[in-house]
Amino acid sequence: MFHAVIKSREDEDICILVQLDNHPWNYICDCGDASELTVKECQNTRALFISHTHFDHFSNFDGIIRHQLGIEREVVICGPRYIARQVQSRLQSYTWNLVAPNAIAYQVREIVDEQTVKVFTLRPPLWELEQTTEFFGNTVLKNKQFQVDFTILDHKTPSIAYRFQEADTVKIDLATSDFRAGKWVGILKEAFETGNAEQEIEVEGQLFRAKELAHLLFIKKGDTLGIIMDHAANTENHARIKALFTGCRQVLIESFFREEDRDLADLHYHSYAEASGRIMRLCEVKEAIPVHFSRKYEKSDLEILKAEFEKAYLA
Repeated sequence: MFHAVIKSREDEDICILVQLDNHPWNYICDCGDASELTVKECQNTRALFISHTHFDHFSNFDGIIRHQLGIEREVVICGPRYIARQVQSRLQSYTWNLVAPNAIAYQVREIVDEQTVKVFTLRPPLWELEQTTEFFGNTVLKNKQFQVDFTILDHKTPSIAYRFQEADTVKIDLATSDFRAGKWVGILKEAFETGNAEQEIEVEGQLFRAKELAHLLFIKKGDTLGIIMDHAANTENHARIKALFTGCRQVLIESFFREEDRDLADLHYHSYAEASGRIMRLCEVKEAIPVHFSRKYEKSDLEILKAEFEKAYLA
């Protein structure tokens, strides 16, 4: 199961930490002020997912780098077109003569369009930009436990929305059998996953074929989490959101303005609370959370904004 923790206060620029049960790494989505983000959380981060590089989503990038120096491994950075050059510019603005070449490396995965991702590598001390590969499709990161898919939203600049999808897992229901757990469970799962129905498996002194025990197995669907940052509340963006996020368990979605400030939202290509709540309802998201509010609002205004979101989401 995914756990999304907001690491910025409501009056700060947005930063979200994503963790997964029984998984060793952290994943950071956008890097605003993030006063609640710890040094250890930065050091244990495997990848950063940047929606776009407006100041309020990218301002703390240098702070995260500061804490990652010396971890001696590669960190992935995913983001919109041209982010590789932007990351390089940030890195080259400092002097690195005392940093070893193996102190850290950054692999930047630049989302060019809905089907193309270019991959670059940067290493100290010169941080030369080297394109290493290119791949196609809307999956920007994948490992054994989960994958991250994306879509590109319009914020008068490309803004990347990310969907975390945990892999389905094979589980066993021992309550419906007379057997105790043991080594045979792992053997049965492997036989199921490799399609070896005839494999013989010893259970408590008895021999069975894998297919004779298959009724004990079931598929547990993987968890889903969505991170949707700045976007105009228009038909095109909502269609893209529906295509990727329908049925998600949890989504954190930008809700920058109140309903009474809809004109400001339209002018600045932001969403507003009612529209964000409504699209989450249409996507049948089980738990939708409004985040990333305009700094123009006082706390009392934010409570009204959240109520507008909830009313539209639960209608």
